[in-house]
Amino acid sequence: MKALYFNKFGTSDVLKFGEVPTPSLKRNEVLVRTDYIGLNFADIYRRRGTYHIEKNNPYIDGYEAAGTIAAVGADVSNKNIGKKVLFVDGPLANAEFVALPREKQIDLPVDVSTKTAATIGLQGLTADFLAHDLAQNSPGDQVFITGVSGGVGRLLAQILIADGVRVFGSASSIPKQQAALALGVEGVVSMRDPDWKQGFTGRFDTVFDGVGKTLNDSIELLHPRGKVVFFGMAGGNPPTVDLADLLAHSKSILTGDLWDYLTSFSERKKRSARLFSYLAKGTIKVREPTVFPLAEGKAAHDYLESGKNIGKVLLKS
Repeated sequence: MKALYFNKFGTSDVLKFGEVPTPSLKRNEVLVRTDYIGLNFADIYRRRGTYHIEKNNPYIDGYEAAGTIAAVGADVSNKNIGKKVLFVDGPLANAEFVALPREKQIDLPVDVSTKTAATIGLQGLTADFLAHDLAQNSPGDQVFITGVSGGVGRLLAQILIADGVRVFGSASSIPKQQAALALGVEGVVSMRDPDWKQGFTGRFDTVFDGVGKTLNDSIELLHPRGKVVFFGMAGGNPPTVDLADLLAHSKSILTGDLWDYLTSFSERKKRSARLFSYLAKGTIKVREPTVFPLAEGKAAHDYLESGKNIGKVLLKS
């Protein structure tokens, strides 16, 4: 089979495209013929050698894709062959075929294409758990999302708006701000503006912070009894937090990892059904992804690292 692979860590120059062995199946696995593969910042970090990557010779990046089950292991029903599926935590995904444990298979509704599933899969399930497991906002609450036009932020904003929550946020450029406003976000600021917090300090029930270094700013935006949902460090490591000050103002920080919630086949089924229900109702608008052929993986990595993208970057197998 063809795959995007590398033999040593480094810049996008280490990436190669070519033939590698097709994976053999264990008894409880399915073989997925990938259609679209999600490219995420975690994949950039894995390529650089700064994030966990599955041991393999050669290294094959990627953990998210959608496609069709082409074969099954001995303990998996043949009825699964031909099913359209998504997975968000299956290693070695930058390839034409991926061996996937059966419990990590997410079956797609008939009206959800593999392209759409790969576009919203990982970020959508992340947004769902941030909104429904951690934040648990009520209709009428006001929230702020750092990076509201990013992959998670865009879907999170739409889920919250559909739930009756008032959403505000930050975005780094005018096109990204306009994209967020078009979704129904009520106000978008640039954190590069020194006065960006004016009128926002002490206003919000919840602040969703995926930037990291902005954590103390996010705390300032909360009113008493408000909470920060901290879910990433896209902009750098978070600063030290004064817990005594949090205590004095009845503020809190919640955090979590999606993988502690996607713990079984039934959990994946329940959570993906909830995510896909927003699609079915038309309350999530899927922005057309930027698609590169898998053979042009280097260009895709360069594009994602440039920060020019608004929305998902996919590799077409």
